[in-house]
Amino acid sequence: MNPDNDFPALYHAHHSLQLEDLPFWFDMAKRFSAPILELGCGTGRIFSPLSKAGYKLIGIDNDIDMLSYLRNHWDGNASPALFLADMTSFHLRPIFRLVILPCNTYSTLTVEQRRSVLACVRGCLKKNGAFVVSMPNPDLLKRLPKESTVEVEEIFPHPVDGEPVQVSSAWKRTQDIFSLTWYYDRLFPDGHVKRSTTQICHYIQNSDLYVEEFRQAGFEDVATFGDFDKSPFGDDSPNLIVVAS
Repeated sequence: MNPDNDFPALYHAHHSLQLEDLPFWFDMAKRFSAPILELGCGTGRIFSPLSKAGYKLIGIDNDIDMLSYLRNHWDGNASPALFLADMTSFHLRPIFRLVILPCNTYSTLTVEQRRSVLACVRGCLKKNGAFVVSMPNPDLLKRLPKESTVEVEEIFPHPVDGEPVQVSSAWKRTQDIFSLTWYYDRLFPDGHVKRSTTQICHYIQNSDLYVEEFRQAGFEDVATFGDFDKSPFGDDSPNLIVVAS
């Protein structure tokens, strides 16, 4: 763990403002029941509310600083079940009724990585269990202009000293990759600005190819939604959500 890395705190403060998908994940937990495995649990935006609601969860992530932040800021009764692991190469017994990969992570993986994830998930799911992922609608991404200007998204107080943090974003698109850059500008009273940046790249391929990957991996029942309200998936849907069992 890097004690000087304050990005997990910034990430958590920023993304904890985004709650629109939480009812969907609670609905999935209620529908398929526990135990639940969350891949890429990060600082716990989804993991923590589900755990505190009484669902038995295990979380894995390959970023030790993110996991350390979640563990160090945990305020639940029992210690969280967290493991440092690669979601493309883990091996767990088939005990899970539900595996989730939220937060737009699935489309940041290469084809080979996604195949590995699907194989690992199939190996740890009980019969009639489900794997649920969310990602930006790739059909929508590939119709966007080739780049955007930097736009201010929101301002929130820094979790340590309360100074304002201004969040901006900009993106670029090629034929195959949508690259999103986040800028976190910590604004100090003397006018000094400390900037942290992070970049996320999503692979762009037709939505039906993403869905077909689940069927090729042996998932028999594959449903799609276009948003967290379970609206039908379409060309203009903001998301592609896959529920595969």
